[in-house]
Amino acid sequence: MKLRRYYLLGLAVVLLVAVIAALYWFSRPLPVLTVTTWAGAYGRAQASAQMRPYGAERSVDVRIAQWDGDLAEVEHAVSTRKFKGDVIDFELPKAAEACNRGLLEKIDPSILPDGADGKPARADFVPRAIGPCWVGSVVYSQVMIFAPRLKRKPATLADFFDTRKFPGRRALSRASPKYNLEMALLAAGVAPGDIYKTLETPQGLDRAFAKLTTLKPIWAHDSVDALGWVKNGQAVMATALNGDVYESSRKDFAPGVIWDHQLYELDVFSIPFGNPNKKRALDFIAYATGSAPLAAVAGWVPYGPARYSSLALVKTNPELGTPMRPLLPTAPEHFGHAFAVDAGWWLTHEAAITSRWQEFVSRR
Repeated sequence: MKLRRYYLLGLAVVLLVAVIAALYWFSRPLPVLTVTTWAGAYGRAQASAQMRPYGAERSVDVRIAQWDGDLAEVEHAVSTRKFKGDVIDFELPKAAEACNRGLLEKIDPSILPDGADGKPARADFVPRAIGPCWVGSVVYSQVMIFAPRLKRKPATLADFFDTRKFPGRRALSRASPKYNLEMALLAAGVAPGDIYKTLETPQGLDRAFAKLTTLKPIWAHDSVDALGWVKNGQAVMATALNGDVYESSRKDFAPGVIWDHQLYELDVFSIPFGNPNKKRALDFIAYATGSAPLAAVAGWVPYGPARYSSLALVKTNPELGTPMRPLLPTAPEHFGHAFAVDAGWWLTHEAAITSRWQEFVSRR
């Protein structure tokens, strides 16, 4: 009888411990990871495709913070060790600058999984997507657009610069020499691999500015403004960011698009230097830049996944039912002659070019 009582008492203790352990397991606070990104459709796409799925799979409380790209915020976090975000979504030029200033952790690309097709990560990411302090997420680009009313449809960079075959005004953004000077040298016949070496010489700069002069362009304030010039009929062609073209097409103006020699940049993930949550941040980056999560982002917004293997997995937009693959910069039919903008080169050289650029656009 005593043995039975001891047995029942022991069993009760075991059950009590199991219940307490279960209660703790299910009620314990989850580890927290904060991802800082941008407001708007892109941030919402990331939340749906990367952040919430990661949290569910890894049992992590993924929190989303927003920022406007100001590096002063990152510098303050690193100096005070008060981190708003464990992972930050950067535009690549800012990531390159932050990396050069020692504000970001180094990232070993060996943490990245192979592509969905088995291709090693280094071969699966587009050029410039993997850097010393960043891993690429999405590709956006400057493309050329034309008025849909044109009877003859331009299809190439050469067509954009051919004002005899395709008469009419061109609208270009005056916001920066970046994109404009690369495009001009590509149109002038400079090989893609020689663009930046050419721009580093006085003769190369002269050649780029001379090529732009042949267009006699209308200088728009930015990409959206350039689209407006074509919409209202004051220009027949323009350059614009592909995301702005997509938004315009969704609303009331759908121009024709020339993907030939698009100039692309990336958004990338990085980790602020000294972040104590680095291990989990690296795990998130490895997950979020896998083939399937990147494809899921591209299903929501018209930015190309930074991995080639993601393209086969891109589906229609869940809300609009729009096939997204034909809208992506990295689609094979668009990416063959794509030019990778060198953010590091501009970080070094833009200041020396800016005064000449401002004088150039102000007198035309």
